[in-house]
Amino acid sequence: MQIRYFGVTVVAYILAHGLTTVMITPVQARLLPEVTSFASLLYLPHGVRVLATWLLGRAAIPALCVGAFLSECIFADAGIGSASEPIVLISILIGAVAAPAAFELMRAFGFNLYANERLRVHWKWLLLVGMLASVINSVGQSLVFSGVILSNWSAVVLVAYAVGDLFGLIATTLILMLVFRWMRADRARG
Repeated sequence: MQIRYFGVTVVAYILAHGLTTVMITPVQARLLPEVTSFASLLYLPHGVRVLATWLLGRAAIPALCVGAFLSECIFADAGIGSASEPIVLISILIGAVAAPAAFELMRAFGFNLYANERLRVHWKWLLLVGMLASVINSVGQSLVFSGVILSNWSAVVLVAYAVGDLFGLIATTLILMLVFRWMRADRARG
């Protein structure tokens, strides 16, 4: 993967994580404090995971890992100390691998959904593979944190991961669609 794409993916992940941490988490913490420590109901980095994987394939995994690690260092209360804990590192890896695993699973069933030369986006397929990635991530994260989550909250946290990832993907996709439309309109005017 070229350095440029690596850097763009890392920065996009950090920005998405930052927006989630600063704007979404405080509101959610008031409504669902038990779930908020584990999952966001609008997790924008999942959109970055899916879109980076769509564009870069499995080569997106290292950039997604770096972006998630740096996000933990920047935005977690304990900084680099918490980011280097084994449970957090495993969580980061699961998050980074979920989208590529979903794309590969779809490809195994005959649907190659990676970007082609024209970079045409089939949003419905992208959302479908994003949902599958969300399920993979949700199950993985629930297993990783199963020893930390109270058993009566585990199902809620599993659903929160899935919902947060899916809504994050939808929000990120809508934002990008608007940005692309604005760019096309700007080019047509200029």
